[in-house]
Amino acid sequence: MALKDTEIRALKPREKNYRKADSGGLYLEVFPNGSKLWRWKFRVGGKEKRLALGAYPTVSLKDARAKRDEEKAKLLGGMDPALERKRGKVAAKISAANTFAAVAREYIETKMVGEARAKATVSKAHWFLEQLEPAIGTMPIAEVDQQMLLAALMRVQMRGRYETAKKCRSFASRVFRYAAATGRCSSDPAHLLKGALTTPKAKHYAAILEPAKLGELLRAIEVFTGGPVTKAALQIAPHVFVRPGELRHAEWSEFDFEAGIWNLPAAKMKARRPHAVPLSRQVKDMLVELRELTGSGTYVFPSAYGHSRPMSENTLNASFRRMGFDKDEVTAHGLRATASTLLNQSGLWNPDAIERALAHGESNATRGAYHRGLYWDERVRMAQWWSDYLDEIRVVV
Repeated sequence: MALKDTEIRALKPREKNYRKADSGGLYLEVFPNGSKLWRWKFRVGGKEKRLALGAYPTVSLKDARAKRDEEKAKLLGGMDPALERKRGKVAAKISAANTFAAVAREYIETKMVGEARAKATVSKAHWFLEQLEPAIGTMPIAEVDQQMLLAALMRVQMRGRYETAKKCRSFASRVFRYAAATGRCSSDPAHLLKGALTTPKAKHYAAILEPAKLGELLRAIEVFTGGPVTKAALQIAPHVFVRPGELRHAEWSEFDFEAGIWNLPAAKMKARRPHAVPLSRQVKDMLVELRELTGSGTYVFPSAYGHSRPMSENTLNASFRRMGFDKDEVTAHGLRATASTLLNQSGLWNPDAIERALAHGESNATRGAYHRGLYWDERVRMAQWWSDYLDEIRVVV
């Protein structure tokens, strides 16, 4: 006989599960803990199968019968309802693993971490994902179109972060291309948005370009009252032309004091190629002195909060501010422009040798390797000349 609501409500739990049949294969299973679950029993190819239809009273008697009839229609149409449900669960699981955020994280781990990209580069990629995630992170990547992505990028741009928005578009493009290569989507909507974002006027890093002003900075560094490691970094930075991140992450194992070379591995370089820095006499002396303080650890310039990590990226610029130089006068990165400008103005050095010293990208790999060999001796002489020049302008008032 068909069940009634009053009868269902009166059903009490027993020591073991028991069933109460309704009709058409529908029945209610009552559990010892008092819960009640609707199931539908049917046959496919002579094999008996069961399908859960939900718990009572969340799914009422009327709803359970409607669900039974819906599944029965599928069965009559030649489908196996149990198999279709399994397929749906698998599809949902795959879909959850193929959201934009999930694929982006996979890309970062596989292509960036797996290919030993610099830690700072990997960290930036995670930050770009954080900017996009609120808008499109949970969406299946195959369903994200250019309008959705543009809306996410405009949210970033509307906060005045024009350059960040452009870099987020570029990051998203790499994720979509990776997803297409691995069969999770068929196109790169980010490519279609080239030119859609506002391009801000280029802003160069503040840099000192006058010898007298540079001498003033060098004298200020000499009387700097901060920590000894920070002071050493401030003293060495103007001599070596490297990017602030490359300086901060310098490791003692990279230095060959006998040969007078600092060998930076490709993973730490912006152009992803190894770079060698000739060490002047002054730089070697400063490093030897610093080695007494930090030589037992990995990093040449460790953090003040522990030698297991490098100095903070804000330390040098914050120190310049403490010395009275504002952000429109000098930055750690701007020291590279200072060296480039004054070395070129001297007229003593081949511009290509200066470019190699700055580790600027070389479009032709063979030509780049040729230049490294061709200009090395000149770069060694130039490094010593530059350090001598800095000493000279530092003492002249």
